[in-house]
Amino acid sequence: MKIVNDKVVGIHYTLKDASGDQLDTSDGGDPLRYLHGAGNIVEGLEKALADKEKGDQVQVVVEPAEGYGEYNEGLKQSVPKAAFEGVDNIEVGAQFEAQSDNGAVSVVVTEVSEDTVVVDGNHPLAGQALHFDVTITDVRDASEEEIAHGHVH
Repeated sequence: MKIVNDKVVGIHYTLKDASGDQLDTSDGGDPLRYLHGAGNIVEGLEKALADKEKGDQVQVVVEPAEGYGEYNEGLKQSVPKAAFEGVDNIEVGAQFEAQSDNGAVSVVVTEVSEDTVVVDGNHPLAGQALHFDVTITDVRDASEEEIAHGHVH
């Protein structure tokens, strides 16, 4: 059965950065299952898996435009430390939900000084090429409920 829209696909994958450092893997665990065509995985990987079948192995480099986007300097912001009132310990790497004009945004603290905190709203993999090594473990028809909900149950 070929991978087309409205199929549930199971994959084992390893994700590396351009230097070859492993960023994520499903090895040792259950396969990742997603609904093809529903935008559940990065666009470039979904495109690369189209028309493949169970047992196929795929190696693909997904450029930022079809991954987590280009790095946007405009999503970095210096905020007065006073805005973190009630937070006991603000340190680099801490994650917070911030409110923006477009709703809630996840931000990561990248710098802390005496009076200000720099937060970054970019996805941690924004601006990076993603190197995927994928094995397709299964392909099946999605249920009507999965299609209606836009994800695997």
